[in-house]
Formats: sequence, structure tokens, C-alpha cells
Amino acid sequence: MDKLFDLIIIGAGPGGYAAAEHAAKFGMKTAVIEERELGGTCINRGCIPTKSLIYAARLYSIMNHCGQFGLQFEQGSFDLKKIFSYKDDAVGQFRDGIRHKFQENGITYIEGHARVIGSKSVRVAAADGSETTYGAQHILIASGARPAIPPIPGVLLPGVVTSREVLSEPVWNYDRFVIIGGGVVGIEFATVFNALGAQVSVIEQAERLLPPMDEELSENLESLLRSRGIEVYTGAQVERITNEGGLACCFTQAGVEQTLPATRILVAVGRRANIDDLTGENVSLETRNGRIVVNGDFMTSIRGVYAVGDVIEGIQLAHLASAQGIHVVEKLAGKPSSVLLSTVPSGAFVDLPIVPSCIYIDPEIASVGISEAEAKRHGISVKCGRYSMSGNGKAIISKEESGFIKLVFEAHSRMLIGAQMICPRATDMIGELATAIANGLTARHLMFAMRAHPTFNEGIAEAIRNIEE
Repeated sequence: MDKLFDLIIIGAGPGGYAAAEHAAKFGMKTAVIEERELGGTCINRGCIPTKSLIYAARLYSIMNHCGQFGLQFEQGSFDLKKIFSYKDDAVGQFRDGIRHKFQENGITYIEGHARVIGSKSVRVAAADGSETTYGAQHILIASGARPAIPPIPGVLLPGVVTSREVLSEPVWNYDRFVIIGGGVVGIEFATVFNALGAQVSVIEQAERLLPPMDEELSENLESLLRSRGIEVYTGAQVERITNEGGLACCFTQAGVEQTLPATRILVAVGRRANIDDLTGENVSLETRNGRIVVNGDFMTSIRGVYAVGDVIEGIQLAHLASAQGIHVVEKLAGKPSSVLLSTVPSGAFVDLPIVPSCIYIDPEIASVGISEAEAKRHGISVKCGRYSMSGNGKAIISKEESGFIKLVFEAHSRMLIGAQMICPRATDMIGELATAIANGLTARHLMFAMRAHPTFNEGIAEAIRNIEE
């Protein structure tokens, strides 16, 4: 065995690099193994590049509508190659930051494909074909996930892509863009290419967009997308993709088959855990539905081997993977936990998730805790406060009056148990409400602090006041 570590981490995405940095600070000799780029999917093929495109598309949209602010410019245009160059710069800067932290904290970074060959050993195959075996007291798997490819006839035809290809091809071929999947990935790309002038259609199998989120958010989002010219087909089943005289997507909605011609078709129906070839011949990890099974402390079926992030069951979010990785490291180091993943307040008697879910479209969508409908399913009496952003001063100034903030309180204690918002800066403001739920704050507690005027954040105070009206 070539080298011994306290902790070996497989995967250098948010779950892996956050865990590594904390482990090193606790004095643990740490190594991170990554087969592809430092930063994992989030930094290289997910969060950072996607949000970069969203930001560029939003600026382009603002530029083309600047007349409402009394500004005049010649007709706007864009250079997709330069947009992608800007995206790549953002990715590179973030990746360099992680590399610097690894060097600063003495974390060993190993490139290659890792396999767990025992409870305390990992074998790494390098690009040149050589293999090296490393030992560790503990192993953490954070190998992430990749886009799922459903068994749709024609799904492998040229012109059918996943988010990976969209983010790596700086060529405009999206005049007629059909997106299969109305989840986060599909909706974000729909708004980007719609803003850049593409004709966009979204096909969703469920009866509404963003099925896991609050129904009122879904309805508001669908109306918003339609108002911008995006075609939305819900309760629709894709039957096949053809290329007879041109690329096309065939689907059935309400028993009627329809065909949408396309220049590009994006498949965005979820992600598949990276568990292929993860273990040696004599090692087996328990899995369920294609993901690694873990206990409450994220230990796998092999003692001393842990797993976090997209590779295990549950919500697939970068910040959740980081929190899980930090939780594991703190447990191994004998330190008190610094982060909560959920809470059970005395007044609600139900496990409340305190992991924010965010969608970075315009306006942004964010939620935390449980919705009104979920609370009722748990038998919890609630009082809801709602505020339309049409009366918010900052929204009026920026002409972003669409959307609302909805807060869900337990009826008797007035404790916050959920929040849903579709409005400007929702992804920034949701942190205040996640903090409130994690600490069992009531409406009265939340009103103690003043909010500056004019800010979008004032909408939270107005939603709280609404529960008494």
C-alpha cells in the first residue's frame, strides 16, 4: 500500500471538497480522488456554468427592454461564443479557488478512477493505465450523478442532448428548442434560451411543472412562462423522437398525439448516481433504486465507508451534499455538529427540512420547510401569510412586480414551518427563513428585526403581517 490517510474522499464536487477542507482543519490527513475536473458536476457542468448563462441571458433581456427606464440603445445582439467564454472564466475562477484551498490546507489531490477494494483501501487507476492502492481509516464516497437517459425511442439521435452538451457547445442551434422535463434543469434552460430568442417548448409528464414544489408556485410559474411565449405541455407522455425530414418530438397529451419539430431536444428528466465500477470484485455496497443506501450518519453497508450527496437517496442539491459531507467529518473528528439537515419543532411534531431549494430563473423561485398542503397532510393546523410583490417599492423601481411570498405558520404557536417565494432575489432571501425554521422562530420573533426600505426583503415582513388580517 503506497500511502496512508485518515480520510480518503472519492469525488471532488461540493460534497467532497467541503468535507476535505473541514477534515484538514481538524488535523486529519486527507486525500481527494477525482476522475474528471476538480469541482465536480456543480462547478464544471451544473450550478456555476448554468447560472452564468442565466445571468448573461437576463442582462440581454434587460438590455432589450431598457426603453421602459428611459434608456435607448441600438438593437441588442449577443455572441454565444463570448457568453460561453465568460461562463468558462467563472468556472475556472471557482475551480482555482478550490485548488488553492487544497494546497493551503495540505489536502492531497489525486487524479484517476477510484474503486473501493476494502473498508480501508482504495485503488486508483490513472489515465496512463497505472494503478495505485491507498489506505485510509475512513472512506467517503461523494461521486455525484450524471444526467439520466430515459428509454425513449430515438433518444440517442443526433441533436438530442443533455445539460452536459448544452453547456459545452457554443454553437447556436436552438431556434426551435424542445425540452423534455419540467423540473429545475429544464425550466432554467427554457428561460435562458427563450431570453436569447429561441422558440421553446417544455414537455412535462406530471400534471404540473416542478411537481415537488408548492402548487401555487407551479401555477404562477406556468403562467409566467406562457406569457413569455414558452409553450408548456403538462400531463404529457413523450412517445418517441424521430428524424424523418427533420428532428421532432412526438408526445401524447389527453389522449391526443402531437409532434413538435425541433433543431435541438434537451432531455432533462433527472440524474443517475455515479456508482458504476465504484467497488472492487470482492466488495459490494448495498444500493436501492440505483443509489447507495446509508444510515442516519451516512455510513454505507460497509463499516467505515460513508456516502453523501447525489450518490445517495434524497434531494440532489450541491449545498445539501456539502452539509452532509461536513456532518460526516465532524462525526469522525468527534466534534459537535455545526449544521442541521432537518428539525422537529415541539409545536409541529413533524420533521421539517431546512434545506433551501432554489431555481435561478427570472423571477427566482425558492422554498424551505413544508408547504401548506404538506402541513395539512400531516394534520398540522396552519395560518398562511401572503404578499404580492406588486406593491413592493424595490420591485416597482426595477419593474419586477410579478410574484409573491408565502409563509406557512403553525396556527397556535405562530412558528414558521415553511416558506415559498417566486420573486426577485428569492434565492438570497430564503436563507433568513431557513434560519428561522432551524431555530423555531415565530411570527413575533421575525417581526422584531426591521427590514430596510426599499428592499425586496420588506415583502417578508408584509407576508408576516398578513396572517393577522
